[in-house]
Amino acid sequence: MGIAGAVRGYGELTRPGNAVAAGILTFTGAFVAGGVSQGLVPVAAAVATTVLATGGGNAVNDYFDREIDEVNRPGRPIPRGAVTPRGALAETGLLFGSAIGLALTLPPTAIAIAVVNLLLLVAYTEFFKATPGLGNVVVAFLTGSTFLFGGAAVGDLFGAAVLFALSGLATLAREVIKDIEDIAGDRQEGLSTLPIAVSERVALWIAAVSLTVGVVASAVPYLEGTFGVAYLAVVIPADAIMLFGVWKSFTAPGEGQRRLKLGMFLAIAAFLLGQTVIIYG
Repeated sequence: MGIAGAVRGYGELTRPGNAVAAGILTFTGAFVAGGVSQGLVPVAAAVATTVLATGGGNAVNDYFDREIDEVNRPGRPIPRGAVTPRGALAETGLLFGSAIGLALTLPPTAIAIAVVNLLLLVAYTEFFKATPGLGNVVVAFLTGSTFLFGGAAVGDLFGAAVLFALSGLATLAREVIKDIEDIAGDRQEGLSTLPIAVSERVALWIAAVSLTVGVVASAVPYLEGTFGVAYLAVVIPADAIMLFGVWKSFTAPGEGQRRLKLGMFLAIAAFLLGQTVIIYG
């Protein structure tokens, strides 16, 4: 494996698309909380912190999952030999260290969220993933808390509380569905994920209920008068796509969770549009 292959492997280890997406969520949280106009420096620091921490979390997850990935995802960097396990740990330390350095420039509430999330990222695979449902809840919290982190970075922790609820519940549904896709490798490793513990069908119904609660929560900004018709015009199709995704997961989990992801990003766009109308409308 040459230098180019190793560089590519280290890049893949962080799942850069996933890390950048997490940074966008943090920016969205800050924007919806109305703090972007107060200055871009804390927002930029929060976004960079999220990107680096997420990349480190992905790297350490691959380290702990290296044996499972030999079955479920043999093309990942460690199973295919592009990155050694020790190299993955070194990259994790570098990314987490950089994230901590940036986080220390933010308000105390944001620092607290960053510390909790970093601990959860490190402990996820080793301590939470194998516990039925708990690992899914941790991932859901980590995703939703990126919005809270963005709000906290600009001094308004609960400015994006509805986004936290919607994204967390939708992510919980998606993670349960992804576990259904990974059943073969998880069973081989002796893991007891939610679909293994309670059956695939029961797990799917749990995902459906979780998402439904999130969809109901998405109506709150309109009902409270925070956002207007423009928000509603985008969030309704987003909710419909996510609900269809859960329904589709009963027959095609892979397609269902992809539709869930699409709906989640459209819902985020609805919040961005709603806040933009407030600022410039």
